[in-house]
Amino acid sequence: MSTVKLIDGIEISQKVKADLVPRIEQLKQKGVTPGLAVVLVGDNPASKAYVGMKAKAFDSMALFSETLRLSAESTQATVLGLIDKLNRDSRFHGILVQLPVPAQLDSNAIIQAISSDKDADGIHPTNLGKMVLGVECPLPCTPHGILMLLKYSGIDPNGKHVVVAGRSNIVGKPVANLLMQKRPLGNATVTVCHTRTQNLREVTRQADILIAALGQPEFIDRSYVKSGVVVIDVGSNRIDDPSSPKGYRWVGDVKFDEVAEVASAITPVPGGVGPMTIAMLVANTVFLAEQALNRK
Repeated sequence: MSTVKLIDGIEISQKVKADLVPRIEQLKQKGVTPGLAVVLVGDNPASKAYVGMKAKAFDSMALFSETLRLSAESTQATVLGLIDKLNRDSRFHGILVQLPVPAQLDSNAIIQAISSDKDADGIHPTNLGKMVLGVECPLPCTPHGILMLLKYSGIDPNGKHVVVAGRSNIVGKPVANLLMQKRPLGNATVTVCHTRTQNLREVTRQADILIAALGQPEFIDRSYVKSGVVVIDVGSNRIDDPSSPKGYRWVGDVKFDEVAEVASAITPVPGGVGPMTIAMLVANTVFLAEQALNRK
């Protein structure tokens, strides 16, 4: 393996959270403890694990969080009724509905029902509009986390060619938008590609920074990257592995061992982007608590 720099999301997430401490103390001095409500519908094992990690992060920082569990059979009216109640509950500065939700529910309508002033995930249409305009707002957690990984690793996207492989509403589209903006950690030339892109390899091989968010386990191998590339692997895929004690393991969208041989820097899976998503959720909740205080 080359002297590749490992971009450690666990370490960087601790730095992000440490930077929040003075802001949290300031809020507490004014009698405000940032609070998050997490709505979990059904018992998807991955969702339950994510929710548990989020609760742990809030506990570790002496913040307030509550998980509200609904059955997998819940109706749209039940979920919207709960969100309406949370919108009016001043203990909660942020609300997050853990996605995906069961098939009978309309996730877009659920996201839009959350008050944009309590949008802890940064994915309400009002806040996405503000993000595109460069107006201060809670940013989508994973894209914001990717920017922080670059910042704390001393990797400036300014003037670089960033290729985003993936076009989802929660990662691909917003991270491309943020990186092309005229702002710190922006000013990149951004290409968005996906599994339907013709000559995908030719496109990804142009990347100075490659963000892999295709949702395909170990799809990006060495043939997709040029030497010296910085790789941010957003993928989190559970694959069967009889040699593992659990019978499975987690891998990203990048074939780590192969790509690490030619990359200048790379995120591991797990321990790369995942911890950053949770850190940015904490950051958004603190930001929303500050905004609520300013509106009083």
